[in-house]
Amino acid sequence: MSRNPLVLVLTSALMLFSPSALAASSPVLDLTGSIIGFICIGIFVLAYALVMGEEKLHMRKSKPVLVAAGLIWMLIGWVYVQHGFTDSAEYAFRHNLLEFAELMLFLLVAMTYINALEERRLFDALRAWMIRRGFSYRTLFWITGILSFLISPIADNLTTALLMCAVIMKVAAGDKKFISLCCVNIVVAANAGGAFSPFGDITTLMVWQAGLVTIDEFLVLFLPSLANYLIPTIVMSFFVENRKPSAVYEEVELKRGAIRITMLFLLTIATAVACHSLLHLPPVLGMMMGLGYLQFFGYYLRVTLPGSLARKRAMAERAGDIERMKRLGSVVPFDVFSRVSRAEWDTLLFFYGIVMCVGGLGFLGYLGMMSEVLYTQWDATLANIALGIISAVIDNIPVMFAVLAMQPEMSHGHWLLITLTAGTGGSLLSIGSAAGVALMGQARGYYTFASHLKWTPIILLGYIAGVLIHLWLNAHLFQIHG
Repeated sequence: MSRNPLVLVLTSALMLFSPSALAASSPVLDLTGSIIGFICIGIFVLAYALVMGEEKLHMRKSKPVLVAAGLIWMLIGWVYVQHGFTDSAEYAFRHNLLEFAELMLFLLVAMTYINALEERRLFDALRAWMIRRGFSYRTLFWITGILSFLISPIADNLTTALLMCAVIMKVAAGDKKFISLCCVNIVVAANAGGAFSPFGDITTLMVWQAGLVTIDEFLVLFLPSLANYLIPTIVMSFFVENRKPSAVYEEVELKRGAIRITMLFLLTIATAVACHSLLHLPPVLGMMMGLGYLQFFGYYLRVTLPGSLARKRAMAERAGDIERMKRLGSVVPFDVFSRVSRAEWDTLLFFYGIVMCVGGLGFLGYLGMMSEVLYTQWDATLANIALGIISAVIDNIPVMFAVLAMQPEMSHGHWLLITLTAGTGGSLLSIGSAAGVALMGQARGYYTFASHLKWTPIILLGYIAGVLIHLWLNAHLFQIHG
């Protein structure tokens, strides 16, 4: 056996994080009726109250959930140590940490590409094009919403929302009311579009990976998802001022490599999809590989910068373009890691806190208890509709995980229903989906929990309409076949 210290460390780490280690048979205590359980619920509720008051308190949303996650798991660890089960809580925590790591790395790569495209002035150029075409606010509102709905089934709701938000922030710079309304529309559209594709949301990926719904079967959710998007959008469009952006026309020159970085972003998404659909590997593998694409291209841009600048200066001198010569004089090399550092870390840390808080409550037994009550005492249809609404508060990922873990006996139509409701229910609150949480960070000061909440009743109408259309159009799928 090798005595190389590095090999030993790597081998130990692989054993520690292997599925067999995480799945080790360890006692699990039901603490739902204990004092510790009630204290953990209280900590979680208090943390969420502080998150909801972010706009009034001027306190970043990651702070309360980070502390809450630490307290909840420390209390869990203390109880398990008292009972002599020293490994159980550790395995559970590592399992939740692994779930967060996949989500965080996926989001980090998407944010890095968005920041890189912004630095290459792609969104400035798109803004200039939209202004040049003379689009009104109402037209822009519909364009970004429709694009969000159509792109999210391919690029996932999170990446799509980040992309569309970056565009609207450039087009309507400084217009708080319009940006806020557009962000609400983008979140609703991206979540609705992601519900009828296995690549559109993490929950749809989970259902597809579990083998409960095939790729072609997701398409029966298209019309319910469309209704979920269109109804609130039509209502909100009446509140958009029919005027043009105040931004003045400007000539924008793309920085070198902007289009190629866009192509690399699309290649990254394709790699992530291929990893999952063809190789049955986590999509985050493809996203991280895509970060490598960007790093290689960044290296290429750096080493070829002197020659490119020399050619452009010669062209500017021949044309007598003094302004362009000044701009070329201030060009700095492209740095991938500076783009990574510009990622919205408050959003990423908020994700960590939420995933770990909810994971802790699930380990205490509350998610299992909730699912047990819903599927044994309630009708499956009502249970799935209620879980969609609940997912807006405690995130759709743990809700779907709890349902998949229980494996209740349901018809195919009911599995499609929980896929629809978990995917679109998160639109009811800004903290209910990855897209909403990401946009709260990207459009800080414009899009907040409170600005989304005032549209919740209208979004709820779309949610109800989507459910009713699914129950009507796909009634034949709700029969359980023996």
